[in-house]
Amino acid sequence: MDPKTLRFTGEHEWIEAGKTGAKVGLSDYAQEELSDIVYVEFPPIGKKVAKGETLVILESVKATSEVYAPVNGEVTNVNNDLEQNPQKINDDPYGEGWLVEMEISDPAQLSELMDDHAYQDYLKQEELN
Repeated sequence: MDPKTLRFTGEHEWIEAGKTGAKVGLSDYAQEELSDIVYVEFPPIGKKVAKGETLVILESVKATSEVYAPVNGEVTNVNNDLEQNPQKINDDPYGEGWLVEMEISDPAQLSELMDDHAYQDYLKQEELN
């Protein structure tokens, strides 16, 4: 998928909202920072999450990191393929490396997230700090 169609959080998650739900993943920047991801811990299907709550836990050769819910919603699917192949997050963060699918309970929250252009500007500011 094209990152230009995604919305991003300041914690480096992305979300692609569709008509029936949304996919959530980790940005290319974040996967590079984590380095080689070796383990993924998913939430149970049906779990309701609030924006900013832990959604997924990732372990890399560097550290354990939390992926946060970009919006309020309910987990409807997880990318089970990552249990055997977590490196797909590193190889294709915007494609086969997606993490979960969710129903969004408050679509208005999407407007609070950054588009690709704003996210790239955000990354440049982070590099300066």
